[in-house]
Amino acid sequence: MSAPARQYTFIDTFEALEEFASSLRGITWLGFDTEFIGEKRYFTLLCLIQVSCDRGIYLIDPIAIKDLTPFLDFLTDPEVVKITHAGDNDYRLLNQQFGIVPKNVFDTQVAAGFIGHRYPMSFAKLVEAETGTRLGKGYAVTDWSQRPMSAKQIRYALDDVLFLKELYDKITEKLTENGRLDWALEECGLMAQSSYYHRDPNHEFLNSNLARSARTAERLFLLRLYEWRRAMAERKDYSKEMILQSRVISQLTRGVKGGKDAMLENRRLPQKTIKRFGDDFIEMYNRPATDEEKAIINSIQRSSREEEEDDMLIELLYLIMKYRASEADISHALIMPRNAIKRMKKDPEVRESILGSGWRRKLLGDDYVHWVEHFDSLSMKIEGGKIALVF
Repeated sequence: MSAPARQYTFIDTFEALEEFASSLRGITWLGFDTEFIGEKRYFTLLCLIQVSCDRGIYLIDPIAIKDLTPFLDFLTDPEVVKITHAGDNDYRLLNQQFGIVPKNVFDTQVAAGFIGHRYPMSFAKLVEAETGTRLGKGYAVTDWSQRPMSAKQIRYALDDVLFLKELYDKITEKLTENGRLDWALEECGLMAQSSYYHRDPNHEFLNSNLARSARTAERLFLLRLYEWRRAMAERKDYSKEMILQSRVISQLTRGVKGGKDAMLENRRLPQKTIKRFGDDFIEMYNRPATDEEKAIINSIQRSSREEEEDDMLIELLYLIMKYRASEADISHALIMPRNAIKRMKKDPEVRESILGSGWRRKLLGDDYVHWVEHFDSLSMKIEGGKIALVF
């Protein structure tokens, strides 16, 4: 089949996928992207896989083909370089649904952050910056499950993989010139580790501002409410927002102690949900905490003074990180998000994974690592127009 100005092969049977895999034996690189639908679902629907290599361009239909093993084998083959842009989204989806951990990956969005580009940078902007080619308007918000696909959908899907190899060549050349190739490959290599795909099941609670400000009983209820919403969404294959909207969680957490009648009188709470699950919410609120739950809710308790002091130190350390990134012409967003310092303070394993070794430690310096490692003994001192970090 042919798209405007491009030839491609559409694969929608397992036999054709096996033939595809056979014809690609011996390749050294493979670019790929995916299209999916996550709205109104707990389990994301994988709708399309686009592939480019030196043998051709392919569109694989995962809706029609349930067994994608012939394609997935390429992703786990260490002899084949996998080229993606923002590939963490694709790999996470494939890891969740098929349990695969890729090998030998190169992500153009990540690598571009080591040659002076902002991180994250859109694919269209990176293509234009590095190749001078301006891609057409995006077509991402569309029904990728429809068959047959429209010409515009196909054109958009093809554009996502046509320039991957050219970007790979140009970026690796610049990385070699500035001596940052090893750093970029190290960062891309995180996607080739199984630990990269682990997510704390209580991440919503642990990152909730409400959890930090709530009282103990409310905090326990909030922990259980997040888990109830997740489990319900998984069972029904609905999005979590369809089960219970995030905007009402704080009202429900503060209102549950008043009982079902009080919740029904609260105009900010969904009456249908309260009528159906109000008794369950009250039971969740009154049930004694387990030892495991106590450990989780106690892990986020801090005094207001400690919180203010920590926030000032975190802000200063974050600014120092940005300054050193700017000196090295590396996107600061690639080094760590703002909340990483707070996470490193709480969890030595997180600190070791970020600053224990590798390019971040080299870039930020031993003094910075020492500050983070001894955060609890660190304080800020302003004297004579100078700001100092002291122990």
